[in-house]
Amino acid sequence: MEKLFIPSFPKTCLNYQIPAKVETSPESHPKSRKKNLSFVKKKQPIITPDEQLDYLCRNGSLLEAEKALDSMFQQGTKMKRSTYLNLLESCIDSGSVHLGRILHARFDQFPQPDVFVETKLLSMYAKCGCLVDARKVFDSMRERNLYTWSAMIGAYSREHRWREVSNLFRMMMEDGVLPDDFLFPKILQGCANCGDVESGKLIHSVVVKLGMTSCLRVSNSILAVYAKCAELSLATKFFRRMEERDVVAWNSVLLAYCHNGKHEEAVDLVEEMEKEGISPGLVTWNILIGGYNQLGKCDAAIDLMQKMENFGVTADVFTWTAVISGLIHNGKRYQALDTFRKMFLAGVVPNGVTIMSAVSACSCLKILNLGSEVHSIAVKMGFMDDVLVGNSLVDMYSKCGKLEEARKVFDSIKNKDVYTWNSMITGYCQAEYCGKAYELFTRMQEENVKPNIITWNTMISGYIQNGDEGEAMDLFQRMEKDGNVQRNIASWNLIIAGYIQNGKKDEALELFRKMQFSRFMPNSVTILSLLPACANLLGAKMVREIHGCVLRRNLDSVHAVRNSLIDTYAKSGDIGYARTVFKGMKTKDIITWNSLIGGYVLHGSYGPALDLFDQMKTEEIKPNRGTLSSIILAHGLMGNVDEGKKVFSSIANDYHIIPALEHCCAMVSLYGRSNRLEEALQFIQEMNVQSEPPIWESFLTACRIHGDIDSAIHAAEHLFSLEPENPVTENLVSQIYALGARLGRSLEGKKPRKEKLLKKPIGQSWIEARNLVHTFTTGDQSKLCTDVLYPWVEKLCRMDDRNDQYNGELLIEEEGREKTCGFHSEKFAMAFGLVSSSREPKTIRILKNLRMCRDCHNTAKYISKRYSCEILLEDTRCLHHFRNGDCSCKDYW
Repeated sequence: MEKLFIPSFPKTCLNYQIPAKVETSPESHPKSRKKNLSFVKKKQPIITPDEQLDYLCRNGSLLEAEKALDSMFQQGTKMKRSTYLNLLESCIDSGSVHLGRILHARFDQFPQPDVFVETKLLSMYAKCGCLVDARKVFDSMRERNLYTWSAMIGAYSREHRWREVSNLFRMMMEDGVLPDDFLFPKILQGCANCGDVESGKLIHSVVVKLGMTSCLRVSNSILAVYAKCAELSLATKFFRRMEERDVVAWNSVLLAYCHNGKHEEAVDLVEEMEKEGISPGLVTWNILIGGYNQLGKCDAAIDLMQKMENFGVTADVFTWTAVISGLIHNGKRYQALDTFRKMFLAGVVPNGVTIMSAVSACSCLKILNLGSEVHSIAVKMGFMDDVLVGNSLVDMYSKCGKLEEARKVFDSIKNKDVYTWNSMITGYCQAEYCGKAYELFTRMQEENVKPNIITWNTMISGYIQNGDEGEAMDLFQRMEKDGNVQRNIASWNLIIAGYIQNGKKDEALELFRKMQFSRFMPNSVTILSLLPACANLLGAKMVREIHGCVLRRNLDSVHAVRNSLIDTYAKSGDIGYARTVFKGMKTKDIITWNSLIGGYVLHGSYGPALDLFDQMKTEEIKPNRGTLSSIILAHGLMGNVDEGKKVFSSIANDYHIIPALEHCCAMVSLYGRSNRLEEALQFIQEMNVQSEPPIWESFLTACRIHGDIDSAIHAAEHLFSLEPENPVTENLVSQIYALGARLGRSLEGKKPRKEKLLKKPIGQSWIEARNLVHTFTTGDQSKLCTDVLYPWVEKLCRMDDRNDQYNGELLIEEEGREKTCGFHSEKFAMAFGLVSSSREPKTIRILKNLRMCRDCHNTAKYISKRYSCEILLEDTRCLHHFRNGDCSCKDYW
């Protein structure tokens, strides 16, 4: 048998062999082999390295080509320019950037810089997705032609980096290279998408100078820039001057009108478009429908959708999706889900965005069964690989409280992005499973997914809601140091609101100062979180500080902020400031009126409160529950029971509001202040509110003030049955039972524990002096009290020559008598307020944790008159404003 002839290759090419071509000559015929045997050795065909590489590239054998290249370079063999270009083209076709890098490393074998080869190398990197390498090649080129610029601009366009496209155009002009009719549209697309209308205008002028305005592709691109940048006048002007207008041009100018909110004019343009013989296509209708949805005119968008059917244009998935998304964004979620159903009935197959929108609607409405149906549709249609769909499902199940289902979807998502992790972490945080949230938070970092600001804020919020502000603060401090994520205003707002929520107001206010020191500008959310923390007598200075911040940051234009300022100023004792803010408001809603009316009632000023109510009615502003409750209390302060009863009747009859507990408490107070206890008791029975502790607390106050022991016992029995474990209630009831027993009254119901077993509440009072808050307790034995304040209080009591301090009322107090437990805390606080100042203070502000006793109340009146000062004291029942020997509560609290 004849031995097959195998050509031999140079040593540099031994890695791969190509079979030689077998000639079909007569000598090779089987019949003639035996007769014509030749022993002459034939020459072997020589295969050059370039031919070998060309062959390998044509057959896609890039691995063998890499080996051959290595062998060539080791032997110092140079390849032809054409071979080099062919190899680069093969890299582009196969996406083999590895081989491309090997070729790039041998680029120096060409003695002269070849702009064409360099451009090919640049294109290889760009089309293989290595934009950074492409830019390095581009920047190193000593010469660039139109094709080089086209390759670089095309690379950035594919990556949607539109700003760089715009910047490259300006560099190109500086380099003296002008785009052609192929490159101009790409550059203009970049300008349109990044909003660079100035570059668009520059290109427009260049196009005019080059005489390229007749090129429809270029003209449409210029028009698209003006349209997307909302330059309606420029777009319209250019459109009208166009020599030729196709449907693309019409769509662009319609887009310009929609972006500027001129949708009616856009619809009129469609009729003009038809007159020119151009039928509006699907894209045209989708532009109009999308524009109406963005404006919130969903009904008009649906009407347009029906109109397009009359024109013979069938709505596609983008049309339906635009309508569904528009309905969702405008709060019409039920209608959006109904439209989703109609889309299926119309035989239109949804896309990922449609599914995501439907799931989002179910999530907001917390409709689990329908959300599960959409989930099954997504599975059947193969959308579960869409990360957006997966994220929306995780969010939906989390919000519906189905964390196991949410976790199953989460685990099934292959390519999780940061939003996937955030959705699941948010679900755990909202369900107060902060431990599981933290596990995911740690795991996402282990899987090289960097938590973003939303992740950190969600974790902080979760711990705050769980009452663990310490862990929240730890995360807050770590996010910049460990996470390399800069805090934003939401981060500060969360931690500040969290401290306030957990009762740590001082720490929250300190954080507010640190926030400003860190050059973060507070927003309205910050202010609205902080102001309620200052709504007490010790917060007056802080309210003014916050108000100053509001004015500096122009936040006083936010209506809710002004309303909160009125309410906080009133509650911190500055009703005058509250009135000033009120007068400065041009527009006032019901909350504005209620804040000031309630403030006046709090300060015992019933006249201004009733005047404001009359002014409200004059301006035809309908009162709400809060207004009417305050007005009943105002009539109670005035002692006008009949007018108060009329207001209560009007709640249901005139304003069609069901009377609430707050109105009933106000009515009991109205009757009680005027000593109409029988009517108050009858009212309680008629309104069937016997099971509400605040009702009996209010009634008991009236019994105590007017000395009605029998009614007081009746109230005590109800109150103790409702709150047997409340120590304050138990203490009061114990005193009433003891007093009743001494007077021979019969006692029913559950008896409190013996007095020696009662844990009596300890009175505490707080006063601010020189920016420090000082705390005093009843019977305080501190050095300051024993050495300074105690003698001062004793001296004051000797000087006070008041007679008959109690006027027949029952001696029932929330804390123990001073004879047994020592001076009450508010007396020490008042004494400290006077002696701690180098000059006589005009106003003393005190907070107390229990109801003020009658003796301390009289002492405060005496001090206010003797020392010509005002004392604002807020206890658990009332805000007392002592001035010139009188109190705003009219001795009823």
